[in-house]
Amino acid sequence: MPKSKSFASSIIVVTGATAGVGRAVALAFARRGARLGLIARDREALEIVAADIRTFSSDCAIAAVDVADAGAVKTAASQFVSDLGPIDIWVNDAMLTVFSPISRITPDEFRRVTEVTYLGVVYGCMAALPVLQPRGQIINIGSALAYRGIPLQSAYCGAKHAIRGFTASLRTELDHDKSGIAVSLLELPAMNTPQFDWARTHMPRRPMPMGTIYQPEAAAAAVLRVARTRAREYWVGNSTLLTIVGNMIAPWYLDRFLARTAVEGQETNQAVSPERRDNMFEPVTDLHRTHGRFGDQAKSSAAVYPGDATRAAIVAAGALIFCLLGVALARLSSRD
Repeated sequence: MPKSKSFASSIIVVTGATAGVGRAVALAFARRGARLGLIARDREALEIVAADIRTFSSDCAIAAVDVADAGAVKTAASQFVSDLGPIDIWVNDAMLTVFSPISRITPDEFRRVTEVTYLGVVYGCMAALPVLQPRGQIINIGSALAYRGIPLQSAYCGAKHAIRGFTASLRTELDHDKSGIAVSLLELPAMNTPQFDWARTHMPRRPMPMGTIYQPEAAAAAVLRVARTRAREYWVGNSTLLTIVGNMIAPWYLDRFLARTAVEGQETNQAVSPERRDNMFEPVTDLHRTHGRFGDQAKSSAAVYPGDATRAAIVAAGALIFCLLGVALARLSSRD
């Protein structure tokens, strides 16, 4: 693919950069001339991604740190500034999940998912703010599950809800201070990433994405778009739109629907192997890659909806419907 110059010489940091969406995002920026700082736990996997990035003649620095370690993330940010220069964009993508009913999750597992998926974003933002360019940008990777919790992923859903609240608070503080730094949030659908091969599970059958599945490159394309537009929020994929809108209109219906379908909907017919490894507390080096095993079901592109405009359109449509109903009822009454 020819290299676009739209991000030439931009310095971009990506957390969770060795697999899935984070890896796809890093490669997408590299193809467009950016210089990358990569954060993940596994040094060997980082070196493999860095080698791929350098094939595009892009500078790359790596930091093998756990995003749950605030001090290590801050040190990595300073290292990237020293190696590459002041940072233009910081993408917080690292995540963990566990597939399990709440009754079977241990406190340590719940804490670990929260520390990586939620606090990893918090620590990333804290590290980024002092080293970003005056008109830099933070992009936080969220999920449709930030609006709608589902069975078997309570820790992950809780963390994604928390990211949404934290991002809104951070944005208002920066606005108050008249900062030029933009804070953007992407809500993603189900993605075909390795998480379903290495996430911890307490279920009898192997986990799978629920609903419409998209390739990580679809998320990467949305990240590139929000990096160009500096928009506040994007909803990626029709399934994300339907989930968020459905929860706005009829959360009680989704409660019942998900109770009936979402447990079996997140399991394949294959039994979990007794030798299954997971990345809860240690990385699984050989499973690092961009794509998961659901490529034959995954869409390569996704519609992207501006969250604010879409929300406003829904409210306006609802108001119009009620107005028309009111007019119709008034006419019926005038005939009686």
